[in-house]
Amino acid sequence: MERASRLIGKMKFPGGGADPDLIVRSAWKAAVGLRIARHAQAERMVGSRLIVGVEDAVWQQQLGAMRPLILAKLRQVLTVPHISQIEFRVAPPRMLPGVATSAAGPLFDEADSIADPGLRRLYVAARKKESA
Repeated sequence: MERASRLIGKMKFPGGGADPDLIVRSAWKAAVGLRIARHAQAERMVGSRLIVGVEDAVWQQQLGAMRPLILAKLRQVLTVPHISQIEFRVAPPRMLPGVATSAAGPLFDEADSIADPGLRRLYVAARKKESA
């Protein structure tokens, strides 16, 4: 069975072909495996050089030692574009999706758990006085 990246590379697209950056980024995980792909992402192609963003200097050093193996595996997986070298750069940490919060404050008010309306009002008034 032929890999999708090889098939895409052989296809004729109107307007000049498939984007080389997209092809390389798509094949990166298949070439290096999930464990490495979690810590290093193919970012872009500059000529025939692939720029890879890594988490820290330790990953940069370790992957630098593995450069010939990774380059051979990428050449095996890809037919287009031709990669002559790989440059590992320490990339800034990526922001993960966060939890949306209300600008008015927390979504849960602990005063809502007080059943008695009179005690609830006293609690809220005391809390406001304390925070002022």
